[in-house]
Amino acid sequence: MLSEPINLVITGAGGQGNVIAAHWLGEALLRNGLRVTVGDTYGLSQRGGSVMSHIRVSTDRRYGPLIPRGLAHVILGLEPVETLRVLADYGNPDVVVMTNDRPVYPLDVIAGEVEYPEPQRIREALEELSAKLYWISATKIAQELGGAIVANIVMMGILFGAGLVPAPNEIMLEVLREHLPSDKWEANREAFYRGVSMAIEQ
Repeated sequence: MLSEPINLVITGAGGQGNVIAAHWLGEALLRNGLRVTVGDTYGLSQRGGSVMSHIRVSTDRRYGPLIPRGLAHVILGLEPVETLRVLADYGNPDVVVMTNDRPVYPLDVIAGEVEYPEPQRIREALEELSAKLYWISATKIAQELGGAIVANIVMMGILFGAGLVPAPNEIMLEVLREHLPSDKWEANREAFYRGVSMAIEQ
């Protein structure tokens, strides 16, 4: 287990499901007997704006909801530029970074006002600034399973498969099954295990 408190950041663009994933993760950790604080921050209110959740985990005390700058142990991103932005604020030489490789273009990029960085440049920067990088085609995997919306669950599987959270897979799956509609369960379970397998392979 990482030193306490374990500090995780889950980030992405609005509509990608990172906030709900963070709260489900927090619930799984609570069920495993841990103390957990989850804090959410939002950028632009409309779909596509920055969204970030801080998760702080301990065995015996509850910490404040916001991780101090430079002290994240894990940064999980559903969008690569958002991941890099968060890494700049909360990263350190020992941080583990895992990100979906599919961009979500912000309004200023769509409008042609700014240019989105080349994916390879983003990847190189993430590798240089972290102890380990998991660069994952989570959206592609999710689409193979029937819908891009389960990319957040693929990334959750990466987190568990990498052994970076103090809870077994079964508890996370139990939480997912309770919260998801029955007709969405199989796709989400498969998405989770695809992520677990990819983490183990890396």
